[in-house]
Amino acid sequence: MRSVRLRATVVASVLTLGAVLPSMPAPAAPASGPKATAAAAPTLAGRLAAVRTAKSLNYYPSDAAWSAMWTEFDAKKIQADLAKAAALGADNVRVIVFPEAFGYPKPVTAYAERLRTFVDIAAKNGMTVKLTLFDWWDGYTDATRSISWAKAVLAPYVDDPRVIAVELKNEFQPADAKAVTWVRKLIPAVRAAAPAMPLTLSVDGGTGAPGMAKIKKALAGTPLDYYDFHFYGSSERALTEIRKAQAAVAPSPVVIGETGMSTAADSDGEQAAFLARVFRAAGEAGVGSVSPWTFTDFGAGAIPGNSQVSEKPAQYKFGLHRADGTPKAAAAVVRDAWTTGSTPNEVLNLGFEAKAGDSPWRQNLPKAGAAVITTSNPRNGRYAARFSGTKRTAAGLPSLATSPITPVQPGHRWRAEAWARGASATGTTEITLSWFDANGRWVGQHSSNRLPAGTTDWTKLVVETVAPARAAGVQLHLKSGDNRGTVWFDDVAIS
Repeated sequence: MRSVRLRATVVASVLTLGAVLPSMPAPAAPASGPKATAAAAPTLAGRLAAVRTAKSLNYYPSDAAWSAMWTEFDAKKIQADLAKAAALGADNVRVIVFPEAFGYPKPVTAYAERLRTFVDIAAKNGMTVKLTLFDWWDGYTDATRSISWAKAVLAPYVDDPRVIAVELKNEFQPADAKAVTWVRKLIPAVRAAAPAMPLTLSVDGGTGAPGMAKIKKALAGTPLDYYDFHFYGSSERALTEIRKAQAAVAPSPVVIGETGMSTAADSDGEQAAFLARVFRAAGEAGVGSVSPWTFTDFGAGAIPGNSQVSEKPAQYKFGLHRADGTPKAAAAVVRDAWTTGSTPNEVLNLGFEAKAGDSPWRQNLPKAGAAVITTSNPRNGRYAARFSGTKRTAAGLPSLATSPITPVQPGHRWRAEAWARGASATGTTEITLSWFDANGRWVGQHSSNRLPAGTTDWTKLVVETVAPARAAGVQLHLKSGDNRGTVWFDDVAIS
């Protein structure tokens, strides 16, 4: 993968299962469940409306990711997982089908049956399905057989309301001329076979909005029904990036088909805050469907070993749940977004009461003095943040930093406050709002009143200002530098 999440390609011979199961074409039998009738058949408009509001989740089992989900298919585990996903509020699941795993150019009957079982399980848990057809795929010179394979996989679901959309290629690369030629042939053929099925393509996080614009231009003669935006950028600037994506393909609809943060290097709290910011920004932009990547972490050996994905530690830790099934802080954020429509500020841990791993606060310039979360001298609750014996660097004062859930928009008013007290304090103790543009470049800061030197009682530090014209993101810093004494911070607020 060319994006932050680095989904990679595999060799063409990977997991070709004609040697594993009898290579027989899948019959075009109707999917199980209520029998579709002409009156009940879904419409393109109805499916597209469902796509635009879907509470969608990306899914692989924790012990069998990517193509291994199908080669090691475990219906009982999938049932247990989708029941948990439904309890979070999910009403849709995105699942990826691999030509090499399913049998190409003719789907293997047993694997078509596994897909049917998956759709059945999703439906039993009140969830529809979005299908992605081509991943780990570069057979762009084989359009004829690609079309045949896609039509065979989709045939049972053409009029099945439980399947609401088809992504023809995962993370399409519009700079690849062969890929563009291939998809120009694929789109009309699939549309003719499934005229009521919304069709889309996604772009990776690195290609982003410019890539979406290139796809729209390249496919002017064979347009898509909507665009699938994969977002792994700075969550502080999510609103700006989402609006860029919308502008790139307007007036076509946009959904966020993948977004998330790995906890391999970042904390559970940072992951939770990332998703809260993306959900909040999407709501501000009018994007009604945000699909976290992914439901669960992956255990050792879960990702097929002959793929580059398996070599990236971050790939194993994007889940809302750990591999053992226990929820991370992000699971509660997603549940609240889906069930109440809210993304509470509590995820920011503004009172320092969350356990260390669930806090999104970050140390900034810690070599000049790191903050410690301590039970000594809290203003409220059990904990406060403490700086002692700090210095400064050429880059500035040491601080604790976080970013709000509310997206930044130029000209909007902002207020931040924190309570601070000192014991023989020296130097500079203040809070600041640091502003960044759409490219992550610093554009300025606004500072609060400063804590007086010496030993002081709890004092409110406040900064009120207007976001600069070029601002797309903001960070709140609790700073204390050149401080030979001790300072405590508690009860932070930002709005």
